Amino acid sequence: MNNLGTPEDRELLYKGVFIALIGLGVLLSPQFMSASALRDIVSASSLVGWFALVLGGGFLVQYLRRRQAQ
Repeated sequence: MNNLGTPEDRELLYKGVFIALIGLGVLLSPQFMSASALRDIVSASSLVGWFALVLGGGFLVQYLRRRQAQ
C-alpha cells in the first residue's frame, strides 16, 4: 500500500479531483471566452458546474474520512 491508500481510496481521490476540476472549468471558462453563442451556453450551464464541484468535493471528503479512519 502506498501513501494514497487502497485502490478504492485512490479511485475516490481521482474521481473527486477530476470532477471538481470539471466543475471549476465550467464555472470559470466563460470569463476567458470571447462573446459568442458558445459562451452563452456555457454560462447558462453554471448549475452543472456547481453540481460537479459539490460532487467532487463530496468524493474528496469521503476519501479524507476513509484515510483518517485507517
